[in-house]
Amino acid sequence: MTDFNISAEVIAADNDTRAKALKSDYTALGEKLSRSNIDIETIVAKVAEFYVAVPSWGVGTGGTRFARFPGAGEPRHIFDKLDDCGVIQQLTRATPTVSLHIPWDKTDPKELKAKADSLGLGFDAMNSNTFSDAADQAHSYKYGSLSHVNTATRQQAIEHNIECIELGAALGSKALTVWVGDGSNFPGQSNFTRAFERYLASMAEIYKALPEDWRLFSEHKMYEPAFYSSVVQDWGTNYLIAQTLGPKAQCLVDLGHHAPNTNIEMIVARLIQFGKLGGFHFNDSKYGDDDLDAGSVEPYRLFLVFNELVDAEHRGVKGFHPAHMIDQSHNVTDPIESLMASANEIRRAYAQALLVDRAALEQYQNDNDALMATETLKRAYRTDVEPILAEARRRAGGAIDPVGAFRNSGYRQKVAALRPAVKGGSGGIV
Repeated sequence: MTDFNISAEVIAADNDTRAKALKSDYTALGEKLSRSNIDIETIVAKVAEFYVAVPSWGVGTGGTRFARFPGAGEPRHIFDKLDDCGVIQQLTRATPTVSLHIPWDKTDPKELKAKADSLGLGFDAMNSNTFSDAADQAHSYKYGSLSHVNTATRQQAIEHNIECIELGAALGSKALTVWVGDGSNFPGQSNFTRAFERYLASMAEIYKALPEDWRLFSEHKMYEPAFYSSVVQDWGTNYLIAQTLGPKAQCLVDLGHHAPNTNIEMIVARLIQFGKLGGFHFNDSKYGDDDLDAGSVEPYRLFLVFNELVDAEHRGVKGFHPAHMIDQSHNVTDPIESLMASANEIRRAYAQALLVDRAALEQYQNDNDALMATETLKRAYRTDVEPILAEARRRAGGAIDPVGAFRNSGYRQKVAALRPAVKGGSGGIV
């Protein structure tokens, strides 16, 4: 039996206060959409089936290189994290899977699975960690991991990734995400070509350990922790990796891992076109890899990314099934609230993209009618789809207003009383 941390009665009571307004707004939106020959029920059904994974590390308070200010009731271990993730799923009905980070979340897989099952949760892609040193490891990753000049260090990193695959297989995961901080901070510190050769050779060993039904996601990042060069610095390098390794290798796109003003939606289109889009880490950014809440700064860009995804769905692109996960750091907000809000914003972008008149857009594109083509997109983006999102949650047993219901439930106060307070510490992103 599912072990929810917020009673169904609390959610139902909160929904009762909002049901009348939702019904009115839903009816009005349905009538508006019907004038454009769009069936609101079809959109609700699609939105209800769109899910995004939450990161286990995301339910803890993040930080910067300067400081970290812990919040009340911070999770002490992976089982507390799963409790928090269960609440997010309970209220949003959009996040049924959790993405683990090893070794942060390493424990007995049987205990992990039993806990997740009790909360109605499954497991998404596994994430390895060779960008920081674990307490008991023999070789340091200070100067790299999969591309390190030292053979033993590379082998240690390879074996860690294989261990992540084995743990994930026991949990029902079907993918491994590999991000490395390998690179250099000074010109001449590293030979670009040799470092990349070593990285590819290491990844090939990991690739060979994949089960038949698994995928390997390589993730690129422009900079940090290496500030002069990064071994996997952009989507072009990422594509080369996926092409070199084989059909089970695909590219993961983190929305914050790009230079300012990069046309991310076009990168998404290119990777779809050549069958190498593996999935996303959703977040937002202002200056660099800020890991801000999804849709908090550039919601239109998030919509444009989903416009490409829905276009591929509309065209029936073969083998198209990207993975979706949130990856963000919460420094000044309640992590549970931010993750619920982000899941909602991601679903919002999907719903808006479903409203785009594809036939009209294609005609305007063929006619070189730039103004009407962009207006077609904006018309869908400007539509308030909140009634669709709320109705999808309500029908699935979730909250009409997840953040409101969460605050009314007293969950944060309850766990704050059970979990010891954490003192503030030095910098470092969780």
